[in-house]
Amino acid sequence: MSFDLEVSRDIAAPAEAVFAALTDITRMGEWSPETIGAEWNEGFDHAAVGAQFTGHNQLGDKEWSTTAEIVDLVPNERFFFDCSVGDFVFSKWGYAIEATGSGCRVTEYSTNLIPQEMREASTAISGVEDRGVHNESGMQTTLERLAAVFA
Repeated sequence: MSFDLEVSRDIAAPAEAVFAALTDITRMGEWSPETIGAEWNEGFDHAAVGAQFTGHNQLGDKEWSTTAEIVDLVPNERFFFDCSVGDFVFSKWGYAIEATGSGCRVTEYSTNLIPQEMREASTAISGVEDRGVHNESGMQTTLERLAAVFA
């Protein structure tokens, strides 16, 4: 897979513990500065390829929800999902985890797939004008908050 953005951080915890935290999507609001919560969609209750969940997001006075589907999952190594509205996949997100001598290195990935002609509507929904800069900053914050759980 090819992604537009990636941010890495070393975390002083075993890969298994970090993977368990990341794939418990009900905790997503603890680390993400944009996602305020998430829950499994009907028929799903854990991370598996094909499982779907809904993420709830907020920035200032803007609120919106998106559907996500897990597209790649390797226990303790990878967790990737596509975000969509209806059948339109507008972004791809994921985490890769590598064991290190002092814990693990987590890399978060993101790709914005919103076509140029739809970016004005996206900005109206989210309030974000430069999604690349915004996402990179949010990814750094997400990994900082995740690391703090294990500090």
